[in-house]
Amino acid sequence: MSARIRAVFEDAGVRGWLHAVALDSPDSTVEVDADTVVPMASVYKVPLLAGFCRLVDLGEVDPRQQLTLDPSTRTAGPTGVSILADPVTMSLRDLAVSMMTVSDNASADALLDVVGLQRLAELLESFGLKRTWVRRGTAGNLRDLQRRTGVDDPDAALAVLADNDRTDPVGVYEAANGSASSPRDLTTLLRRLWTGELLSEEQTAFVRATMHRQLFMHRLASGFPHDGVRVAGKTGTFGALRHEVGVVTLPGGAAFAIAVFTLAARGDFRQPRVDAAIGEAARVAVDLLR
Repeated sequence: MSARIRAVFEDAGVRGWLHAVALDSPDSTVEVDADTVVPMASVYKVPLLAGFCRLVDLGEVDPRQQLTLDPSTRTAGPTGVSILADPVTMSLRDLAVSMMTVSDNASADALLDVVGLQRLAELLESFGLKRTWVRRGTAGNLRDLQRRTGVDDPDAALAVLADNDRTDPVGVYEAANGSASSPRDLTTLLRRLWTGELLSEEQTAFVRATMHRQLFMHRLASGFPHDGVRVAGKTGTFGALRHEVGVVTLPGGAAFAIAVFTLAARGDFRQPRVDAAIGEAARVAVDLLR
């Protein structure tokens, strides 16, 4: 079953990992090296969202609590609050929405500070995730990359990864050095979130609605270019890493949790062929599960 998906990855010039599962039939799966642990990039925001929502259910955090993010201290990034010039005050739940819909780094790091790395690790273990860990947020990743590349500026460090004439810094794509997970772990998390096993009805609805609002349509959703198909997802991009995890719901109601991780041979900022391969691999997986 996996040969067709491996061919998609090979044609795009990437190493790929995939797990797909039918939500109403957990034994129905499609797998390509699904237990390999891979750096998550911004996909780490999905387990962070799940952890935050569990703390809301437990009464440990108030989703309406207001935080002010100042441009002098907040995390840099290409979207959301990260690009704004002035201080911004938002509720925790609105930070979560910005984190998921446009992959806002500043909002994600602020939310991670509220949840805490140790508390998040405890929550992920309670969710049954065996191969998932969050070591640090985006600001920490950028500091680590600057150290590995020997440059002082985050943009310059990212440019090193995008330069195909330079050797990648040692350890930059090793799962042990950062936040990482396996495709199977992430589809387990998505399936348990979607079926209401982990959170209250209110927080389950919040997670599902928020992930359906993601604006990026060039990866998973590209494999399902039909108005009747709903895709709720979260992308992740870092150097040569291109990922997306999500839930695809067909017009008849059948739904599938899918996690696709890729590592390209090149580190260019724009890799449309790889993005399209993620959607194609997801479509093939759904076709095999139907």
